[in-house]
Amino acid sequence: MSVKPFWKPSKEIIEQSNIYKMMQEHSFNNYDDFWKWSVTNKEDFWEATAQNLGIKLAKQYTSILDISKGVENSQWLKDAKLNIVDSCFQNSDESIAIIFQEEEKQLQKVTQKELLRLVNKIANGLVDLGLKQGDKIAINMPMTVEAVAIYLAGIKAGMPIVTIADSFTPNEIAVRLKITEPKIIFTQDVLQRAGKELPLFSKVVEAKAPKAVVLKVSEENIPLRKDDVFWSVFLSSNTSFETVIQNPEAIITILFSSGTTGEPKAIPWTHTTPIKGASDGYYHQDIHKNDVVCWPTNLGWMMGPWLVFSALINKATMALYYGAPMGEGFGEFVQNSKITMLGVIPSFVKHWKASSCMENYNWNSIKCFSSTGEVSNPSEMEYLMQLANNKPVIEYCGGTEIGGGYVTSTVVQPNITSEFSTQALGGEFVLLDENNNKSTKGELFIIPPIMGLSNTLLNRNHFEVYYKDTPTYKGQLLRRHGDELEQLENGYYKAQGRVDDAMNLGGIKVSSVQIEAIINKLQFVKESAAIAVSPKDGGPSLLVIYYVEITSNVLDEERLNEAKISIRKQLNPLFKVTDLVKINSLPRTASNKVMRRKLRDLYEENR
Repeated sequence: MSVKPFWKPSKEIIEQSNIYKMMQEHSFNNYDDFWKWSVTNKEDFWEATAQNLGIKLAKQYTSILDISKGVENSQWLKDAKLNIVDSCFQNSDESIAIIFQEEEKQLQKVTQKELLRLVNKIANGLVDLGLKQGDKIAINMPMTVEAVAIYLAGIKAGMPIVTIADSFTPNEIAVRLKITEPKIIFTQDVLQRAGKELPLFSKVVEAKAPKAVVLKVSEENIPLRKDDVFWSVFLSSNTSFETVIQNPEAIITILFSSGTTGEPKAIPWTHTTPIKGASDGYYHQDIHKNDVVCWPTNLGWMMGPWLVFSALINKATMALYYGAPMGEGFGEFVQNSKITMLGVIPSFVKHWKASSCMENYNWNSIKCFSSTGEVSNPSEMEYLMQLANNKPVIEYCGGTEIGGGYVTSTVVQPNITSEFSTQALGGEFVLLDENNNKSTKGELFIIPPIMGLSNTLLNRNHFEVYYKDTPTYKGQLLRRHGDELEQLENGYYKAQGRVDDAMNLGGIKVSSVQIEAIINKLQFVKESAAIAVSPKDGGPSLLVIYYVEITSNVLDEERLNEAKISIRKQLNPLFKVTDLVKINSLPRTASNKVMRRKLRDLYEENR
């Protein structure tokens, strides 16, 4: 039985879209033909896309793509010189770059001119501290105007930014600092959430961070360490700064993504990576000049930098709400900011539906939603669509090492909840079964080159992680990603979770090995295996842990609570253990690898 589209674009919506504009420029009347052209003529597509986005170059490239060193080492914008931050300030001086609101306070607006002046003051402050081009800077802050400005200032000054989510424990902060060795870290004294003040600077201190620049948001006096300084002391009064021009492959950001081992992968973004994210925003989320784009996130996750570049490069306004996006304050912010594109993770929508907290607000300014981070639930996405009087949800799935999405939706195709309508423009993948034959359901392999794909890792061998022992397809080298997809009869796609040992919890990718390392320290555990299980009604994954017992005095009913507390304190307070299951022995392969897929099947059978 075929699924009927829940939303169909009108002729007017199609003809006003950025995709339609590009199709007209290149004489396409059919979207599928246009997508095919975008991957068979990648140089033409990405050259036109860079022009559409107004990417500012200090020196023109000799070729937009060079694969002379292999597709796994592709060079984009060869021989060009640029700084991607210059492409973020091409709207009018008085255009609104950021609209923001602190909890229970009034909306505030920052013009492009004001943001640029703040960015320059920060860049001068960095130089005044004695930092030089190439020195790394860490940011462990919520998504605020200052955090965005620090992020842009570091890149503008040629100093790579290490982004660390503000929810991380001191241990997780320390791991990331050890890998990257930044010279300074920007943070706040506390996090203010729902009337509470949560520690932040103290976590940075416990992580033995380097010199900290501390933004004070609390009235409490918090003593600094010897070399630390407050934001007000650090900030320069000089509002002019000459952009540091670099090669396209210069590192601008280091983000982290868990793989199948305990230590997170340190993934560098270069000046070309944001072009991929801004391209997706332009085509798939259909962001236009002076639109208002909101996606509750953090610079520690790829959607933080994605939001910065996708909004500003597309000359749109970035909307930042300083509180949690769970209550009526956020709903009012969406209404009063007149947000046109609202990004979500499905967990938000699940809460909104259960609490009905957003139903009193007028969200009709929204032109589309976008959902990423987790597998979504169709009924919840239908509910979301109705909050804005039936607007489409652009499903969006990709990765930190991609700089954007590989599968997504558009506003020029019928929108079906929890389904992706297309492979992302300019990129291509293939689904292979366990015998490496092309299939409608299987492991996803990316076909390089694609603008935005990483070429290096700081703490791993990039080729071994993504290319070693991968199959070929039609003679082409394939790149491993780890997701499983299914292509449906209507040609659309559905996400099927991960095929490797990584899982997605609350929109955060984490290695099962990281979770197991903490659980294995519990006195009643001999060994454990963590798995992500899909709820019966669809939606975000649930964390289930199987364990082999060591005889101890801990009562069975206390064990789940102990596991919950350990994960919350040592890894991430956002991770919730749903179930703790005792098993006599973990199923293993002949090479002694835990068969987590078998455990998932076992759990499904028994619930």
